[in-house]
Amino acid sequence: MGTSHIFILVLLFLSLTPLSLSERCHPNDKKALLQLKKDLNNPYDLISWKPKDDCCEWYVVKCDEKTNRITEFDLSKSDLQLPIPAAIGDLPYLESLTFHHTNVTGQIPRAISKLSNLKFLDLRWNLLTGHVPAFLGHLKKLTYIGLSFNSLTGSIPESLSQLPELTGLLLDRNKLTGSIPESFADFKQQDFYLYMSHNQLSGPIPRKLGSANFSWFDVSRNRLEGVLSCMFGKNKSLVTADFSRNLFEFDLTHIEFSEQLVNLDLNHNKIYGSLPKDLSSTGIISLNVSYNRLCGPIPELRRFQTFDVSVFLHNKCLCGKPLPKCK
Repeated sequence: MGTSHIFILVLLFLSLTPLSLSERCHPNDKKALLQLKKDLNNPYDLISWKPKDDCCEWYVVKCDEKTNRITEFDLSKSDLQLPIPAAIGDLPYLESLTFHHTNVTGQIPRAISKLSNLKFLDLRWNLLTGHVPAFLGHLKKLTYIGLSFNSLTGSIPESLSQLPELTGLLLDRNKLTGSIPESFADFKQQDFYLYMSHNQLSGPIPRKLGSANFSWFDVSRNRLEGVLSCMFGKNKSLVTADFSRNLFEFDLTHIEFSEQLVNLDLNHNKIYGSLPKDLSSTGIISLNVSYNRLCGPIPELRRFQTFDVSVFLHNKCLCGKPLPKCK
């Protein structure tokens, strides 16, 4: 066969198989995405998804450069008013899943439990109901879980503490009840940030949590009670701590703080005693102890005297700058 004939055959082959050579998208991923689009009632955000096009070029998703599998789904600021489709679980290589501010409804679908490669889960600012699913604790590669600003109810599952790579857990602004799991002391990563504010959590903070490596810890606006001494100390890693608007009741006088502490909010509790002199050894730049039962002089630190008077108001008998002089 002559060279010209071989060249013609090659051209013919290329003309008959354009998709196999040019399209990166895996057919299983495309099938799952098109089903997801259908289940979401063909929203405007996904209008560019056409069956004839390469799904690796579609808006909202990304493909891995080597495997050509869908690894990222990021849909934000939409008004879907529908549940998250089960088809999302048919993207086995997915590492990042975001439905942020999209008004998805219903429960967090069990189909997500199939995503064994998932590292990042952002479902904040939606209309989700039901419980925080325990199955999330089986997705061992997760580094971040964001479930804030929903209407999730029930208790917080202990299984979340079984995630060895997790560095951030955002459960704030829901309707969660019950106690904080003692197992949360088992989170392994350094610089862990935990947000559980604006819920209906109750009971004491487990003493065991004092051994964890929290950098940001926010449990404000709950119904928590008891003492907080376990959360403070010279060797603690806390940078920002917000325990405001709870029912904590303990003597603050001899509490020690780490040099790393920068932001501390204790307002609207039942804390008594005096402001500890140990606060002078911190790098604190934001402090609020208003609406407690504190007494005695405010430490004569330059930064304390520059704080707004409101952060010290409504205590039993605090005095000294920026409040009136002690008698």
